[in-house]
Amino acid sequence: MVEEAIPVLRVENAATAVAWYARLGFVQQWEHRFEPDFPAFVEVARGPVRLFLSEHRGDATPGTLVYLRVRDVDAVAAEFGVTAEEVPWAREIELRDPDGNRLRVGTPLE
Repeated sequence: MVEEAIPVLRVENAATAVAWYARLGFVQQWEHRFEPDFPAFVEVARGPVRLFLSEHRGDATPGTLVYLRVRDVDAVAAEFGVTAEEVPWAREIELRDPDGNRLRVGTPLE
């Protein structure tokens, strides 16, 4: 087992969130509901990077910020129609998912 931290992001609609995160290269791994009409709790992954997306009202706070370090921020920027900016440590973009969670995506400078 690999030890890791997995951010939990609050979402209103897991299916909508999963589709948005797919644009970032994430793939749904599984979905759990205690009952068919209960809120969803979903894991998405991009290689070894994992996020939990939760419809549960007590989980997380909308507007959370997650930093994603990727190999090619310019490819991600192109997918979302934005331009990466250079800061002292990386080339970065900032995105907001449909629920207002912020994702800062960057490629470290060499």
